[in-house]
Amino acid sequence: MDDTARAAIKALQPELTAIRRDIHAHPEMGMEEVRTSKLVADTLRGWGLEVTEGVGKFGVVATLKGRLPGQRAIGLRADMDALAIEEATGLPHASTTKGTMHACGHDGHTTMLLGAARHLSQNPDFGGTVQFIFQPAEEGRGGAKAMLADGLFERFPVDAVYGLHNEPGLPVGQFATRTGPALAAADRFTVTFRGTGGHGGAAAHLSTDVTVLQAQFVLALQTIVSRNIAAVDTAVVSVGAIHGGSMESLNVMPAELVLGGTARSYTPAVRDTIERRMGELAQALASAFGCSAEVSYRRGTSPLFNHAEQTEVAKAAAGALVGESAVEGNAPLVLGAEDFSQMLEARPGAFMFMGNGGGGATSEGLHTPNYDFNDEAIPYGVGYWVSVVEQELGSVGA
Repeated sequence: MDDTARAAIKALQPELTAIRRDIHAHPEMGMEEVRTSKLVADTLRGWGLEVTEGVGKFGVVATLKGRLPGQRAIGLRADMDALAIEEATGLPHASTTKGTMHACGHDGHTTMLLGAARHLSQNPDFGGTVQFIFQPAEEGRGGAKAMLADGLFERFPVDAVYGLHNEPGLPVGQFATRTGPALAAADRFTVTFRGTGGHGGAAAHLSTDVTVLQAQFVLALQTIVSRNIAAVDTAVVSVGAIHGGSMESLNVMPAELVLGGTARSYTPAVRDTIERRMGELAQALASAFGCSAEVSYRRGTSPLFNHAEQTEVAKAAAGALVGESAVEGNAPLVLGAEDFSQMLEARPGAFMFMGNGGGGATSEGLHTPNYDFNDEAIPYGVGYWVSVVEQELGSVGA
């Protein structure tokens, strides 16, 4: 990327920062992105792009064709939704919606892709087509699935698709990715144990006790990873909630108890093993305690798999922007999850992490009440997207 293009992108930062902070102040949960999707669509139309709304309910796709010869098409994707977290930053642009905030930086992701659309629409010196994909509901509400079910890649064909996510703790101006599995499958489970319950003081010996059962089950769950998964594989099984009984009736043994949690894995075989063993342990222990068990294992997003060719493109794009030394091409596996994985199952592509830096609120981790996207990172995200287009579709001027 030449210095003229860098300067043009940098000049967009004040406008883009204002957009980012406006989105941050008005967060919307997944499949509720009424205002955000309208802002995105109206902004893109104002810049002269061809825009389609309502893709997968609230998804927005903008199409831009280059003025040079070329038939190849690529997709660039950003997510738009917020999280059910009460913001604690105290910033001037903090959330105005109680109990909801942009705690994962999707406000920044949306803004950076808008910035790339702005720059490229003014400088369409490439050959082929760019599809700017603004996705709703990444945070567990099925946005990628909804857009794909609505014919995303049939209506807006692409040969490859790329995603980008900020990373707190990674310095601004640095990038990281890896070929192959990069993020985990994210599954949820609930187990309901049922017994007789009873009087915990006078007749405990006459009752079947689901509280002792669940204690044994939680301990037994830990053996799935330690004894059923090969040591060279990676998996996590964690209990996040246990509900049973009443704090107002501490002498009553509950007749029913429900617990739930999350499971993470990278391969279908490991995922299958976790689900199978969880069911076996629940049923066997329930039988041993004279109780019954009902297990619900709900598969969420699949593992995110970066394709080799497109990962090289992504690394080259970041390297052209910040230098190869600032790009980690063999980043560690991340046990977080991303539904962009479903787009990568439909088309080849790659997912990149970019530095969100540290200091002040930006040193906070994702999904925490003091997190805020670092506006100093905006030009790097815009520049990365422009560089991907340059790598895939040819030179982009300024």
